Amino acid sequence: MNISTQTAGIRQSSIYLASLHWASLPWVFLWLAFSVSQPAAAYERPDFAELYENSSDSVVTVHTLSTQATAEAPRIQRGLGSGVLISTDQLLTAAHVVDNARQIKVRFKDGFETAASVVAALSASDIALLRLHQPHPSPVIATLANSDDTRVGSPVYVIGAPFGISQTLSVGHLSGRLERGEMAGGAAIEFLQTDTAINTGNSGGPMFNADGEVIGIVSFIMTKSGGFDGIGFATSSNTARQALLESSGILAGFEGIMLNESLAKLLNIPAPGLLVHRVVDGSVADKAGLRAGTVPANIAGNSLMLGGDIILEINGLVCETPHDFQLVQQSTLSLSHEDSYSIKVFRDGEVIELLAGVEMENAFAID
Repeated sequence: MNISTQTAGIRQSSIYLASLHWASLPWVFLWLAFSVSQPAAAYERPDFAELYENSSDSVVTVHTLSTQATAEAPRIQRGLGSGVLISTDQLLTAAHVVDNARQIKVRFKDGFETAASVVAALSASDIALLRLHQPHPSPVIATLANSDDTRVGSPVYVIGAPFGISQTLSVGHLSGRLERGEMAGGAAIEFLQTDTAINTGNSGGPMFNADGEVIGIVSFIMTKSGGFDGIGFATSSNTARQALLESSGILAGFEGIMLNESLAKLLNIPAPGLLVHRVVDGSVADKAGLRAGTVPANIAGNSLMLGGDIILEINGLVCETPHDFQLVQQSTLSLSHEDSYSIKVFRDGEVIELLAGVEMENAFAID
């Protein structure tokens, strides 16, 4: 009931009150107080117990073995994280969970275990796609939602393995959204902020909305104490979908950060563009000769990897903003495997053009 409706209700009640016998007044006042005090709409808290029962079977614990170089001898290091099943044989997790892993073992809620391999991993967006060596006999597959549909303030929950305690539920809200101008696989990277408790072992686990759909993959926390201080972040499901599952060709082969006009001036670059941080070995971008950065730097509060190419255009479309790159992505989706990509980059003080998608080993300068 809105304010105007409440006011009208009180006026009508007053007229009705005047016509009543005085003996009825105590009952009338009780009715009037009750009718006016009712809220417009009661807030319904999600049934997290039911949501947990319906979605927890899609969540897995990820165990890894990696080799760490030491002064004496290589040392085997064990790692722990979480993940979520998105098809019968594929799951999403955080890239840092499987980084440099020699062996990956996935354990389901019912105890079923299988090995897994990395299909693709993007460090900038901290997401990785794994393929199971043996599918679960009765898989429960999670649904990837459109993360843009979940509003700040909405209830969310995370299921994972904090400190190795698998299938743990934590509940909170979507607190905000974070974009840092970084790109991966042709998609602008977005992180979802939450007050949901996140600890070691939660990394790679799913963040669900109130409908039990995945809206994020848990990535990192901001902390002063070393533990969870109330601010955690998950890579949005839209970023994961666009960067890992829908990206193709040149866009799938590198990661970078958009350089705005002020950063371009500081670096003495002719125009804003996309600074290449990392190039995936064997990708179209790698075969085209795209050069990755090698020197870490912090300029005006931005963490950069300098020394790599700065992409100015792809197929004649400028790359000055994330929106521009969305147009590039749409245009490249219409190209066949036989078509080539023209990539205009700034390298070593001059603008050159690279060709991707065809067997070429050289690049040429643009007059």
